[in-house]
Amino acid sequence: MLIWIVLAVVLLPLVVLALAVRAVLTRLPRLRRAAVGLQRRAGEAEALRETAEALQQRAEGIQHQLDTAQRRMMLIKAKRG
Repeated sequence: MLIWIVLAVVLLPLVVLALAVRAVLTRLPRLRRAAVGLQRRAGEAEALRETAEALQQRAEGIQHQLDTAQRRMMLIKAKRG
């Protein structure tokens, strides 16, 4: 009788552990696909960030040109009137 109790105490947790490991192993392919998708999106986000920085620099350059043109226009108006 004692042997059955010892076997139950030892084997029952092993069965539970095996079921838990099986559940995790069946999810690994989906997790791998999700990780690959997240890495791809991270790459896309990095490319978008770089594009946004380039646009920001371009907008600053255009703003500088606009400021220069406004100053020149004010000088021309001041000379005329």
